[in-house]
Amino acid sequence: MAESGVVVVDKPADWTSHDVVAKTRGLARTRRVGHAGTLDPMATGVLVLGVEKGTKLLGHLTLTEKVYDATFRLGQATSTDDAEGEFGPRVDASGVADEAVHAAVAAFTGRIQQVPPQVSAIKVDGKRAYKSAREGKEVALKAREVTIAAFTVTDIRRVADEGGTFVDVDAEVTCSSGTYIRSLARDMGADLGVGGHLTALRRTRVGPYDLSQARTLDQLAEEFTQVPLAHAVAAAFPVRTLTEDETGRIRHGNRIGPSSLGGGPVGLFAPDGRVVALGENRGDHMKPVVVFDPA
Repeated sequence: MAESGVVVVDKPADWTSHDVVAKTRGLARTRRVGHAGTLDPMATGVLVLGVEKGTKLLGHLTLTEKVYDATFRLGQATSTDDAEGEFGPRVDASGVADEAVHAAVAAFTGRIQQVPPQVSAIKVDGKRAYKSAREGKEVALKAREVTIAAFTVTDIRRVADEGGTFVDVDAEVTCSSGTYIRSLARDMGADLGVGGHLTALRRTRVGPYDLSQARTLDQLAEEFTQVPLAHAVAAAFPVRTLTEDETGRIRHGNRIGPSSLGGGPVGLFAPDGRVVALGENRGDHMKPVVVFDPA
């Protein structure tokens, strides 16, 4: 049986997240592999996978902060808000000054209301939005609050051709779970009156896992390496070491005294260093929300 833990993959372009999971199942020799938040096929970078009991972590890791390097092209909108969709009319963006770009970036920093793209996986009336989009149907998607903790422009370039001038903006974006970077490109372009779409995206961090820990699929094929489950939990969550009595109670799914480490999740470890569970405070007690080592 494969060991339980987390694998940090540097996803290649043109692979779906499911493709990476399928490949990793073969490398790990187990069916129990899942991912903590998808990356679009065009995107590259950090994709966190859980193996065996590590799959129980994934629902909690999807809620962590993420960091992206992105390129926005101002001067043309697309049907998918990225370069893989149908292109709308060209608009000459030569009049968009650098100062206007920085002002737009500032306007989209902090807590903002964001409408997901039409090709998102959000369900509307029980159907995924992207499936409706494939059928040529536009659905009404509700705006939701996301947090852009940092939005830093690293370069602005002007690309001229016979149709006019594009403005390409490279940026690093630190954001909450559920943020769509392609929607940022779309909304910035609309705010500046020229339209916009995403042309490149690389995820550089998911919670505590960044590119320094990521391995390509070729590297994993040569040497399959992963973060052991205990290390993965300790890296992502506060750690509470239990007594023997508390360990027994948690392994049976019972409550223990509340944690002083915040509401949770908190990594719960036995006295011998084994990771037992993730717990959350529920008023005057803590309950396990995931048990890795049940009785």
